[in-house]
Amino acid sequence: MRVTDLLKNASIDLGASVKDKKDAISHLVDLMDKGGNLKNKEQYKKDVFAREASGTTGLGDGIATPHAKSSGVKAPGLAAMTIPDGIDFESMDGNPARLFFAIAAPDGGNDEHLMILSKLATMVMDPDFKEALIKATTKEEFLKIIDDKEDGKFQAPESSSSVQLSKEASDHIQILAVTACPTGIAHTFMAAESLEQHAKKRGISIKVETNGSGGAKNVLTAEEIAKADGIIVAADKNVAMARFDGKHVVITKVADGINKADELIDKALGGKAPIYHAKAGESAGDAGGGVENESIGRQVYKHLMNGVSHMLPFVIGGGILIAISFLIDGASVDLNSLPAEERGKFGSITPAAATFMGIGGASFGFMLPVLAGFISMSIADRPGLAAGFVGGALSASNGSGFLGALLAGFIAGFAVNWLKKALNVLPPSLEGTKPILFYPLLGVLIIGLICNFVIGPPVAGVNEALKNALGGMDPSAKLVMGAVIGGMMAIDMGGPLNKAAYVTGVGLLADGNYYVIAAAMAGGMVPPIAIALSTMFFKSKFTKNEQKTAPTNIIMGLSFITEGAIPFAAGDPLHVIPACAVGSAIAGALVMMFDCTLMAPHGGIFVVPTIGNPLGYLAAIIIGSIVGCVILGFIRKPRPQD
Repeated sequence: MRVTDLLKNASIDLGASVKDKKDAISHLVDLMDKGGNLKNKEQYKKDVFAREASGTTGLGDGIATPHAKSSGVKAPGLAAMTIPDGIDFESMDGNPARLFFAIAAPDGGNDEHLMILSKLATMVMDPDFKEALIKATTKEEFLKIIDDKEDGKFQAPESSSSVQLSKEASDHIQILAVTACPTGIAHTFMAAESLEQHAKKRGISIKVETNGSGGAKNVLTAEEIAKADGIIVAADKNVAMARFDGKHVVITKVADGINKADELIDKALGGKAPIYHAKAGESAGDAGGGVENESIGRQVYKHLMNGVSHMLPFVIGGGILIAISFLIDGASVDLNSLPAEERGKFGSITPAAATFMGIGGASFGFMLPVLAGFISMSIADRPGLAAGFVGGALSASNGSGFLGALLAGFIAGFAVNWLKKALNVLPPSLEGTKPILFYPLLGVLIIGLICNFVIGPPVAGVNEALKNALGGMDPSAKLVMGAVIGGMMAIDMGGPLNKAAYVTGVGLLADGNYYVIAAAMAGGMVPPIAIALSTMFFKSKFTKNEQKTAPTNIIMGLSFITEGAIPFAAGDPLHVIPACAVGSAIAGALVMMFDCTLMAPHGGIFVVPTIGNPLGYLAAIIIGSIVGCVILGFIRKPRPQD
């Protein structure tokens, strides 16, 4: 049986106008009824909605196939609809649906609707075929395209956005992309994989540079950039941008690379992206990446994350070495036998411990200068680096600490940008002396005065008050703080809230508070573990492919990589995020209740020996994960198992 045997003119609507998913399904049911396939329209509609409740029929890539086997159907049939601008259909990839095929099969039939669905799914995997159907202007053209596809005669228009490799494009890579996230662990590579897979599926050549934790990999060359048809930068931190000067560049957040790959590819190839203009004095290696209409909040977030991403290696390496020094002294020295003044040297008492403490302390000491330096560099490029570093170092010495360094980084960057404009009055002959004399001299002087007389005193007072408040906080208040920090780690799983909670914990760790970072890491470990457990104990709520991710998610959770939960959260945010957030909040609160401390800012299960009350800490993670697992298992709807 051919597809067009089941699809009648009366059951086709091109360029339909509907409000939402519910309205779209109702309209398709009406089209099916017009084709004479139904004997009880309301029963068929009820069965279609029941099927939808068990799992979305939005296949992704702009395609949706609502269907049902129903007693309200008298003859198998199809209905088709196009919405060129798309609507939200809760599709698996989160993108709007634009092409719809509804399928009706009689109850008690031979599963003919499944065979039709399988044939349609295979056909619409051809992006050129899909786009041709969406662009069809008459029902006759729509049906002919389907017939040609079934007969193997379909040919894509040369102007199709889903361009296959042509003779003209065969000598170069069509799309170049750069992906980057603050930690460079998960989002960076997930976005790269998504872009590569979507491009490959459409026959489009692509190369993706990843700015991960190990540095830039698969770096784009000048020749590739010159020949590329389009460029995508999906990044939550600044990357080298001057190399793209004069090219059309799609600049967006890294999450869009994961969830909106096709949309980005279409925009890059369509020449609709704005042309990137490098700032005066910006060299190919400078970290740029701003876009003119980017919101202030997004710009601030990217500058902050640029500092955080460069700071983390120093914090993690130094923090773990310091934690090891405490372990060595803990195993070698009887603290009770030492005088009170010697106990204050814990971590440096034995020679071995002192060695680890010295190395770790040196690494940890770079935390605030690097944070402030790279925030400033993100704002003002290389001329801002020196002023930011000095501002961070002064913040470490004057007691303003982490918060002071944050402010110093931003102030230094904006101060150097102001200097660039102010020094434009100098004659051209002095242009070469600006970056080596005027910017560092005046920039360091300005931020030094501000840190010592403006930022330092009040922020140091705030830090001292905060430390005293945390130290004197009653148990119930600590539980609330732990719950808030833990819950924030699971709300956006690597996004701004997650990073805010983690960075707060790291900042307080530098000031000697080991509780908040403990709650943050426990909260960040729960989501992937909770989801993995749920896929094992509530199998009917997850597809076969989702169930296969359990081992990977457990490993990622134990390694404190919250991003392992992102594919589930993106596909079903209304159920996954609340369940994980509750589990993480409980874990964070239990960490406080069990009086657990953490002296290493990363590492997950692998740094448990450095944790105060490790059994209580493990119990908090296990309990939080079980709670998240159970909630998700109960509130999530069953998923198809075929």
